[in-house]
Amino acid sequence: MKALTITVIILTFHPDDKFRELVRRIHVQTVPPERILIINTGEKYFHPEDTADIPEAEVIHISEDEFDHGGTRDLAARMAGTDLLVFMTQDAVPADRCLLENMTRGFDDEDTAAVYARQLARRDSSALEKLTRRYNYGPETVKKTKKDMPQYGVKTFFCSNVCAAYRKDIYDKLGGFDKHTIFNEDMIFASKLIEHGYAVVYRADARVFHTHEYTGAQQFHRNFDLGVSQAMHPEVFASVSSENEGMTYVKTVIKELFRMRRACEIPGFIHLCICKYAGYLLGKNYRKLPGSMIRICTANESFWNKGADEDVR
Repeated sequence: MKALTITVIILTFHPDDKFRELVRRIHVQTVPPERILIINTGEKYFHPEDTADIPEAEVIHISEDEFDHGGTRDLAARMAGTDLLVFMTQDAVPADRCLLENMTRGFDDEDTAAVYARQLARRDSSALEKLTRRYNYGPETVKKTKKDMPQYGVKTFFCSNVCAAYRKDIYDKLGGFDKHTIFNEDMIFASKLIEHGYAVVYRADARVFHTHEYTGAQQFHRNFDLGVSQAMHPEVFASVSSENEGMTYVKTVIKELFRMRRACEIPGFIHLCICKYAGYLLGKNYRKLPGSMIRICTANESFWNKGADEDVR
């Protein structure tokens, strides 16, 4: 089997030290990429010296008004001419030099169209963040196909563009990411792959450090956009329940906090869950809300300024 060629695509906005570490670790991978394509939003926030000594890195600048979760990634995908597209966010730092090698191994089966990496909490993360990463990204590799939907439910479609790879030929054949998406472009495309008979693989030995310590307000805004994306794509989410998965997560984390003798953190966790669910519920029903309220609730106001929905003015 011939070696698969790779383009790593990184989306950046106000890149910081994590981005600099990410680029340097990608540069020294055991399976190196042919190209590191960086799509940066806001040229004035980017420091050219961050990639000056990385010859395979290429930076393309776009404005904040041009950014779109699906469209910007698709723009980069169309520029790549390799077998695999590996999408990463600027704060996903490879845990070792074997990230791309292990992700590539996930494509040994011909029916595998997408592979996503395990996300590890950083050492200085909170106990809650570590439990959340452990819940969503376990130690076992999993291959998901359409026949697994009764077992995994909505998680059959789970695939995170924090670090995910796609076969370029299949990506092109199925039309790629939706060109105008508020959120969830990865799960929406993964559902298309599953429906067309392909497999999505979670590769537990392909690891990145990725942590977010969101406040209640940030969780609200983020989950509002999540709810909107599900409401806009009933063909994907209407037949699978996200609420059941959410309740399983809540029960698991509370049980673990008790086991770890950190029950004092449970009220804070419940507060975050309430913020998440309130945002999600409002997002699912965004068509019933006035445009002014939608703009208060969303984390992505520019999405609505592009004519996201005829009901929003």
